[in-house]
Amino acid sequence: MTFLNTSDIPRPFLNEKQVADLICQSVRTIQKWRMTGHGPAFHKFGQSVRYHQADVLAWVEARRQEHNPQ
Repeated sequence: MTFLNTSDIPRPFLNEKQVADLICQSVRTIQKWRMTGHGPAFHKFGQSVRYHQADVLAWVEARRQEHNPQ
Protein backbone atom coordinates (compact mmCIF):
# COMPACT_ATOMS: atom_id res chain seq x y z
CA MET A 1 0.00 0.00 0.00
CA THR A 2 1.31 3.44 -0.94
CA PHE A 3 0.62 6.36 1.34
CA LEU A 4 0.17 9.88 0.08
CA ASN A 5 3.02 12.17 1.04
CA THR A 6 1.18 15.35 2.06
CA SER A 7 4.32 17.46 1.67
CA ASP A 8 3.97 16.93 -2.11
CA ILE A 9 0.47 18.43 -2.20
CA PRO A 10 0.38 22.10 -3.22
CA ARG A 11 -1.02 24.31 -0.48
CA PRO A 12 -3.44 26.62 -2.28
CA PHE A 13 -4.90 28.03 0.95
CA LEU A 14 -3.34 30.93 2.84
CA ASN A 15 -3.98 32.07 6.40
CA GLU A 16 -4.57 35.70 7.39
CA LYS A 17 -0.90 36.37 8.11
CA GLN A 18 0.19 35.00 4.75
CA VAL A 19 -2.39 37.14 2.94
CA ALA A 20 -1.39 40.21 4.96
CA ASP A 21 2.27 39.67 4.10
CA LEU A 22 1.45 39.07 0.44
CA ILE A 23 -0.42 42.34 0.01
CA CYS A 24 1.58 44.42 2.53
CA GLN A 25 -1.27 45.02 4.96
CA SER A 26 -1.76 44.22 8.62
CA VAL A 27 -3.64 41.14 9.79
CA ARG A 28 -6.11 43.50 11.48
CA THR A 29 -6.81 45.21 8.14
CA ILE A 30 -7.46 41.82 6.52
CA GLN A 31 -9.87 40.99 9.35
CA LYS A 32 -11.69 44.33 9.01
CA TRP A 33 -12.02 43.86 5.25
CA ARG A 34 -13.46 40.39 5.80
CA MET A 35 -16.03 41.70 8.29
CA THR A 36 -17.11 44.52 5.98
CA GLY A 37 -17.05 42.51 2.75
CA HIS A 38 -14.19 44.45 1.16
CA GLY A 39 -11.41 41.86 1.10
CA PRO A 40 -10.79 38.78 -1.01
CA ALA A 41 -13.16 35.81 -0.87
CA PHE A 42 -12.45 33.47 2.03
CA HIS A 43 -13.36 30.02 3.33
CA LYS A 44 -14.23 29.00 6.89
CA PHE A 45 -13.13 25.58 8.07
CA GLY A 46 -14.48 25.34 11.60
CA GLN A 47 -12.90 28.31 13.37
CA SER A 48 -10.16 28.70 10.76
CA VAL A 49 -10.33 31.32 8.03
CA ARG A 50 -8.41 30.55 4.86
CA TYR A 51 -7.99 32.33 1.55
CA HIS A 52 -7.46 30.52 -1.73
CA GLN A 53 -4.34 31.81 -3.48
CA ALA A 54 -6.18 32.23 -6.77
CA ASP A 55 -8.91 34.32 -5.08
CA VAL A 56 -6.35 36.61 -3.45
CA LEU A 57 -4.41 37.10 -6.67
CA ALA A 58 -7.62 37.79 -8.63
CA TRP A 59 -8.72 40.29 -5.98
CA VAL A 60 -5.34 42.05 -6.19
CA GLU A 61 -5.43 42.10 -9.99
CA ALA A 62 -8.95 43.57 -9.99
CA ARG A 63 -7.58 46.56 -8.05
CA ARG A 64 -4.76 47.22 -10.47
CA GLN A 65 -4.67 50.75 -11.78
CA GLU A 66 -2.78 51.89 -14.83
CA HIS A 67 -0.81 55.09 -14.72
CA ASN A 68 -2.49 57.51 -17.09
CA PRO A 69 -0.03 60.29 -18.01
CA GLN A 70 -1.64 63.39 -19.42
